[in-house]
Amino acid sequence: MSIENLKKILKEKKVIFGSERTLKLLRRGKLTEIFIASNCPKNVKADIIHYAKIANVKLTELEEPNDELGVICKKPFSISVLGY
Repeated sequence: MSIENLKKILKEKKVIFGSERTLKLLRRGKLTEIFIASNCPKNVKADIIHYAKIANVKLTELEEPNDELGVICKKPFSISVLGY
């Protein structure tokens, strides 16, 4: 996925930042797609992949690390996981 597509989603959709909030909404079946940074912690990544398969949610693994993802999302912190 390109950065332009991610920026478009950030403008048009209500995006959830963070692994805990994303997992919570994923378990409730309220998400349609999840993005994971390239250096997301393995335990978090494994949980999200597991629940995404169960909920049949599209999962996109980005090439960008979490600090760069924070800059793309115009946030002053690193982002490992985001979803909408």
